[in-house]
Amino acid sequence: MRERVWRPEGPVDVALALAVHRRGSGDPAWRRGPDGSVWRTSRTPDGPVTLRVAVRRAEGAVRASAWGDGAGWALDMLPALLGAHDDATGFEAPEGVLRETARRHPGFRIGRSGRVFEALVPAVLEQKVVGREAFRAWRWLLRKYGEPAPGPAPEEMRVFPPPEVWRTVPSWDWHRAGAEAVRARTIVNAARHAVKLEAAATSQDADRLLRALPGIGVWTSAEIRQRAFGDPDAVSVGDYHLCSLVGWALTGAKTDDAGMLELLAPFRGHRHRAARLVELSGVRPPARGPRMAARDYRSF
Repeated sequence: MRERVWRPEGPVDVALALAVHRRGSGDPAWRRGPDGSVWRTSRTPDGPVTLRVAVRRAEGAVRASAWGDGAGWALDMLPALLGAHDDATGFEAPEGVLRETARRHPGFRIGRSGRVFEALVPAVLEQKVVGREAFRAWRWLLRKYGEPAPGPAPEEMRVFPPPEVWRTVPSWDWHRAGAEAVRARTIVNAARHAVKLEAAATSQDADRLLRALPGIGVWTSAEIRQRAFGDPDAVSVGDYHLCSLVGWALTGAKTDDAGMLELLAPFRGHRHRAARLVELSGVRPPARGPRMAARDYRSF
């Protein structure tokens, strides 16, 4: 086991920074401890790691413990993961929903994991399906192909498999997981280019590489770069709910993607930051009409 104590400059909401990496309540790579600590597994360039992060409020510090070959890398990346490099310069929340939400969440920061392919797989699984369908596939695949988390991790935690494992997942296991052939092919093909993707120096470089791959468009690239690079401007155009949320929160009326981009234009450079504050605000349009139905590809 290795440990690190980090004393951030200003407030940091650890749970909020790490929550974006959680894929549903049963995510085998993410757990919340009874003491409020967050457990997270990852596959670093040095190997698998289990990371436990806790806040010592009395000390004004974040205390982290790590187990596995990737422990040193993960602890070195801890400040970045929690948003130490998040620069909100130039972002001015106007009076209203955004300013009130920012006031209620002074520790809100956009962190970066530094792991592109690890963010890519669940993002692809979430393409054009409801959350519970994607989360079910993610759980199944990690439990089947992920290795047990190193150290005293909570029971049944798993570590994200390496690209060479994703390349060999047979078609029948994608089917059992509930992921149809299109999403499966996208992940398998991306796994062949994982080294190049991980070498991207900037979010813009990653966007170019990602969108050159079949099956990865604007929405998927943004979802990946938000997490891997902490890009505050990578807005999720094409999201099933986001444009309605942004429109309702900022104008009191639903809108489409074009309308959302127009509303977010004053925040260029921080459009994802503004959209994330909208999500955190809890402001929602009234529910009307049927919800998008979950499909179970395992029965097809």
